[in-house]
Amino acid sequence: MLTADRSKRGRHPKPRSQPQKSGESLDALFDGQLKILQSRSGYRFSLDALLLAYFATLKRSDRVIDLGTGNGVIPLILTRLHPEVAIVGVEYQSAMVERAGRNVKLNQLDERISLRRGDVRAAGAIGPAGSFDVVVCNPPYRRRASGRMSPNDEKQIARHEVHGELGDFLAAGAYLLRAKGRLAVVYMAGRTVDLLSCMRQARLEPKRLRMVHSFRDSNASLILIEGVKDGRSGLEILPPLTVYRDAKEYSGEVAAMIAGKV
Repeated sequence: MLTADRSKRGRHPKPRSQPQKSGESLDALFDGQLKILQSRSGYRFSLDALLLAYFATLKRSDRVIDLGTGNGVIPLILTRLHPEVAIVGVEYQSAMVERAGRNVKLNQLDERISLRRGDVRAAGAIGPAGSFDVVVCNPPYRRRASGRMSPNDEKQIARHEVHGELGDFLAAGAYLLRAKGRLAVVYMAGRTVDLLSCMRQARLEPKRLRMVHSFRDSNASLILIEGVKDGRSGLEILPPLTVYRDAKEYSGEVAAMIAGKV
């Protein structure tokens, strides 16, 4: 999995009122404008979240929901990219909801980001059908029994389909979306067929697709895709996105994203 912003960690002093707890780190994006509390040993956001936030199509009046919000990083980024939009973040793990709430307060975004504890397998308890214009999600990439499962609960639930499979996230998104609403997702490239198949089963027609490569000459590691609920067929395949220029330097496009200059 791609890593988070390595270039900014530790460069910015902690705010005096910063609600950091033992075992947490304070990381930053957008040249320190956005501060994010994370567990040092548990789940930590990766560059995937930033790429998804930039990829999603949002309009000024859109009602937006993030399924599996974790530390709240995607809503935090989206509020910076789209100053008029309010966002709901939904997370299964209570401890993550609590930390996401502290991140919202730390960045003074209480009026624009609301958080709910919820389970994508019970979408009706998250909100009414058709109540959102846009869904974004960064679901667990790996099946329950595939690969090494972390003993850390936060990492395990974030990486493996322990409390919700890919189809559950997409079905919840389709339920919450209005007709012609949009769902944007980032996923591992190796499961692209699974993703496209599940999207069509959920009546989310794939419309925009971009492959993500760590280096220009490497195989794709991630896929970014946006679908429209009950949309017509027809897929736009965008130019690939390359993350690194070399082993120590981000590409110009990704560096600009991290700095908030896109």
